[in-house]
Amino acid sequence: MGRPSKLTDKQWEQIGRRLVAGEKASALAKEFKVSRATISERFSESVGKVKTVANQLLAAEDSLKSLTLSEQASAITLADRLRNISTHVAGAAELAAASAHRLHGIAHDQVQKIDDAEPEKSLAALQRFGALTKLGNDALFGPLSLLNANKDSVKLVNQATPVTPVRIVVQVEDASLPEAQ
Repeated sequence: MGRPSKLTDKQWEQIGRRLVAGEKASALAKEFKVSRATISERFSESVGKVKTVANQLLAAEDSLKSLTLSEQASAITLADRLRNISTHVAGAAELAAASAHRLHGIAHDQVQKIDDAEPEKSLAALQRFGALTKLGNDALFGPLSLLNANKDSVKLVNQATPVTPVRIVVQVEDASLPEAQ
């Protein structure tokens, strides 16, 4: 592991918030007495993602506001339905993959019953093996299609590099008090 950071988690969180708010990494580096490269290394990707998602949210809100109230309700309902469908499709794909696994396991058991020396005597076992293998392969169609459609997401999930945990802190301040300088 690398050497410990000179800054606390709270200080890093403050730097991240300020970067997202538009402050320059070089100014923050001077203030916190760390290199600009260290700040950029730690935040460049996450700040870019946060800004991209924020812009997407604003665009979606603007698009939603351009609709009549009735159309807004329809759009929100449709989005909820699409989210539910996506969840159910993923669940069905998971169950289908488990079924395919089980069917292939049963097919494997049938292979053990085949007489290699005289396979014609094992015709029933061969037929059961073929039918179970075909059913298992057919059951994989949905899960494999879903994986293929989401191959970029799957690559990210399967990457060896660990995901750096991020803590999001919301600070509540009393608005009736004068702002500290």
